[in-house]
Amino acid sequence: MLIGLLSDTHVPQAASKLPVELERTFDRVDLILHAGDIFESSALDQLERIAPVLAARGDGDNGAVLEDKRVKWKHIIRVHGQTIWVIHEVLYPYPVLLWKTGRTLAGGEKDIPDVVVFGHDHLTIMERHGGILLINPGSPTFLNYRTGLGTVGLLDISSGESQARIVDL
Repeated sequence: MLIGLLSDTHVPQAASKLPVELERTFDRVDLILHAGDIFESSALDQLERIAPVLAARGDGDNGAVLEDKRVKWKHIIRVHGQTIWVIHEVLYPYPVLLWKTGRTLAGGEKDIPDVVVFGHDHLTIMERHGGILLINPGSPTFLNYRTGLGTVGLLDISSGESQARIVDL
């Protein structure tokens, strides 16, 4: 399964709509995960024309975005034997060891993530810590807090393995 990853779109603050280049990059994805700071549901509507969308609530999201059925504080999904968390903010140093012991699993989640998709920092991060793949895809519209074309991610999960890459738009 191929999953499109993005965060911090800030529509319409950073751009009036998502860039066409993003649509071309995501043209073969089966699912899109947005890691928050959406600002307007129109961005999710635009993405949903490509593939189904799930989104995390960002610290800058409010109004209609909070009522959108696609948006939650955290999504936990399972794909081909991999557990993926989609959240907006992960503070550094990453609490991976705590996740693995279950001590920070609020809400009683029993599934430790294999992949964590997050945003908030407007920069790209792709690291493995304690066997957990951490991905911040950056922002397609506001990378490093600069308007213009930025980055997104692609996550490929098959046979219980996950591989990701960051794509410059």
